[in-house]
Amino acid sequence: MGEELLNSLRRLVTEQANPATADLDSLDALGIVQRLNAEDAQVAAAVAAALPAVAQVAEMAAASFAAGGRLFYVGAGTSGRLGVLDAAECPPTFGSAPWQVVGIIAGGDASLRRSTEGVEDDAAAGGADLAALDPGPADTVVGISASHRTPYTVAAVEEAIRRGCRTAFITANPAVAVPGELVIRLLVGPEALAGSTRLKAGSAQKLVLNMISTAAWVLAGKVYGNRMVDLQATSAKLIERSRGLLMELAGLDYATATALLEAAGGSVKTALMMQLGGCPRAEAEARLAAAAGQLRRALAAAPPAAEAPPPPRS
Repeated sequence: MGEELLNSLRRLVTEQANPATADLDSLDALGIVQRLNAEDAQVAAAVAAALPAVAQVAEMAAASFAAGGRLFYVGAGTSGRLGVLDAAECPPTFGSAPWQVVGIIAGGDASLRRSTEGVEDDAAAGGADLAALDPGPADTVVGISASHRTPYTVAAVEEAIRRGCRTAFITANPAVAVPGELVIRLLVGPEALAGSTRLKAGSAQKLVLNMISTAAWVLAGKVYGNRMVDLQATSAKLIERSRGLLMELAGLDYATATALLEAAGGSVKTALMMQLGGCPRAEAEARLAAAAGQLRRALAAAPPAAEAPPPPRS
């Protein structure tokens, strides 16, 4: 098994030595970072080549959200941490529920802070960790593994397939077999530091995960124009950002925006529907629900108002 695994790894692009950085240890600090930067410059092009597949995965995730399902990211090491990070950032950015995007990492939460690389080989744990969350046909499961072979991740995606989930797999290697109905191949080439896939492969994965969740939530109606109108006002910064959105998009002054936000129960989207659609909160919420949460669609379907009623002042 040992020699067979070694031979398998040697065939992977992500494990090969990069001739462009063969003298890395002879450079000074500036020379090292310049060489790293030159390698990083290849990441955007690799991601661009994979965009059709990225868009399809985003559509899968949006369909899961519309059906009341979830988006799961599964990975080990750097790949797992990036998945957990993207999942954690969705609620404050898009006002999503914490259960809607879930990051699963080999070794559990302890692996977020301290490397426990051996757990990536536990295929049984990969299947069991996913099964414990009871995924089904309404859910989308995305495996993330730069090498493609991580037993934990592969087993989790195979379990998702057995359960009828929509599935995808993100890898940085070409022409390797992976489970999943869609494959996103991020062909960044050998790493500047051979085998250290936290570098180019990790950067490419981060970009793609940003795109999947952002595009999915835009499709799900969490955005108006390019504004985060479903953000959760859970900090002083986000409260002021909410007021600023109302001032900018509805042409209100600070005091009026504050009162309108309060009347809308803290929801920027509802407040905008109330103001721009000229209707009270209950009707605004009903129109948004009828438009699947899409503010632009709800406004287009709303009967024109001669003038939006002024929001109540506190």
